[in-house]
Amino acid sequence: MLPQTLVPYIGLAAAFVTTFCWLPQAIHIIRTRDTRAISLPAYGAFTVGIALWLVYGIALGDLPLILSNTVTLGLQLVIVGLKLRYG
Repeated sequence: MLPQTLVPYIGLAAAFVTTFCWLPQAIHIIRTRDTRAISLPAYGAFTVGIALWLVYGIALGDLPLILSNTVTLGLQLVIVGLKLRYG
């Protein structure tokens, strides 16, 4: 069992890692304009899921959910937008 004092830090670490893991992909696509390996249905579905998590976080008033999903949604929209633009 984890000490309860660690739980918020684990949550923050998880939010940070899962949010910013998309940054290298977005930077790579912006630099190379190469989106051939990107699955539009998969990224589109993930983007919708993140939008729903954001709405859920807003409904709960949960700031970590709101912040992490706002950033993730922004990165996903960049990736999906570039996929639509460059194919």
